[in-house]
Amino acid sequence: MRIALAQINVHIGNFESNFDKIARFIQQAETSGADIILFPELAVCGYPPRDFLDFSDFIDQCYAVIDRIKPLTHKIAVIIGSPARNTRAEGKDLFNAAFFIHEGEIQHVVHKALLPTYDIFDEYRYFEPATEFSNITFKGRRIALTVCEDLWNVGNDNPMYKACPMDMLIQDADRPEVMFNISASPFDYNHAAERIETLKANTRKYGIPVFYVNHCGAQTDLIFDGGSLVVNGNAVVYDELPYFEEVLRVYDLDAIIASEKTLQADQEQEKEKVALIYQALVTGIRNYFEKLGFKKAILGLSGGIDSALTAVLAVHALGKENVWGLLMPSQYSTGHSVADAEALAKNLGMRYDIVPIKDMFDTVEANLSPLFAGKPEDVTEENLQARLRGLTLMAMCNKHGYILLNTTNKSEAAVGYGTLYGDLCGGLAVLADVYKTEVYQLSNYINRNAEIIPQNSIDKAPSAELKPGQKDQDTLPPYDILDAILYQYIELHQSPQDIIEQGFDAHTVNRALKMVNANEWKRWQFPPILRVSPKAFGLGRRMPIEGKYLS
Repeated sequence: MRIALAQINVHIGNFESNFDKIARFIQQAETSGADIILFPELAVCGYPPRDFLDFSDFIDQCYAVIDRIKPLTHKIAVIIGSPARNTRAEGKDLFNAAFFIHEGEIQHVVHKALLPTYDIFDEYRYFEPATEFSNITFKGRRIALTVCEDLWNVGNDNPMYKACPMDMLIQDADRPEVMFNISASPFDYNHAAERIETLKANTRKYGIPVFYVNHCGAQTDLIFDGGSLVVNGNAVVYDELPYFEEVLRVYDLDAIIASEKTLQADQEQEKEKVALIYQALVTGIRNYFEKLGFKKAILGLSGGIDSALTAVLAVHALGKENVWGLLMPSQYSTGHSVADAEALAKNLGMRYDIVPIKDMFDTVEANLSPLFAGKPEDVTEENLQARLRGLTLMAMCNKHGYILLNTTNKSEAAVGYGTLYGDLCGGLAVLADVYKTEVYQLSNYINRNAEIIPQNSIDKAPSAELKPGQKDQDTLPPYDILDAILYQYIELHQSPQDIIEQGFDAHTVNRALKMVNANEWKRWQFPPILRVSPKAFGLGRRMPIEGKYLS
């Protein structure tokens, strides 16, 4: 039996486009001699469809795509993910399902049993879990078909679940010879290695190969890296599909069952964290624009490292002709900041313009001065400058039909070091899941062969330049210390005392974490954040605004 893996990038709710792509890949697989083709989880409608699943018309359109796939299956079988209606009165209205279609008919519908409800996942909100398990026979081969999370409870050691689908499928009278898994498993910088180890663990336990197909591409904040896998029954990776690319590959099952082949060194894909994050962010920007129907981005260029990195990513994702930078110096901007921003724009070949904000600031300040009488200058005047920059950028977006890229990093977003409706505005937050120390790592990665980001932007002390001589460290701990504390709290859920016991200064820890919690209200009004870490701000981290913890 010849098996095709179709690693594709679909668009949530874009049924016509999704069907066209599915049909094209079916044809390619058939031409390549495949007997069966596997598409990812919920590929018919896109993942995650979220509350679109509450609309009966949305489910009707999913079934309509399934009906259009049926005539394409007279020479090849298709396994594809789609919502399936629950015909029983009990339970949720839908299952997360894998449809097995052949000879023009739905031959089998396999329901997902393990429904993740953690971090960015909320599947139990919509789906009923499977309670019945059986294998499928096709061309004389016995197949255990599962959906995504169903293979992640290997050993039945995950306390969130009471079942391990493969434990039941392997005990079936028709013991399977191969595992198929269709998946929609979002990227984070640890996930590629975790995915391989999980699939190896399954093959070690059950002694049969696994064919695993994953989504690629981005859906707003979630990025899917692909990395679909074939692992033989000896827990050896036979093949790993490219990251962040659509691809079709066909394999001979008998050859893989008999194989002791492993990936050669020159075939192995780099799993270095910085390189993966860079590819993920480029994919996230590109797909966000494509799927919203936009082409052009605008951003503020300050001469600092965050805006420089965002500009490089945008040019890579969209092309230099589609990225526009605005330099908006104030009376506090240094000459080298303007020079560094200009040098970056010239290195990238992107358009830039200089729009000083001093006159605007003077006008606003003069108009407000009667209302500010008797009050000393404070953060108000700093925020006015940031908001005038945001006003200018949003005006350009409205006038020219661009999307504003927000340049705030995760360290700043965590502690609220930014001005709402100023430097925190935008249509997409590119770096808000990237700590400041990681921003430096990415910038050095970009400059590994030639200087693209001016070295001065990397070397100089970070500054918002909203008052004379201002430096970030006037307000914040050094970023290497701050980021280490934030990582322990945000990603690892360590308490203040846990972090202090690791050797961090108690005053610094308590001050930093109070800033995190006190600024939750800002993050609720943040643009969508491209998720690249195991714990990003947004849907995967749900905190109360008015909570008292650490306040």
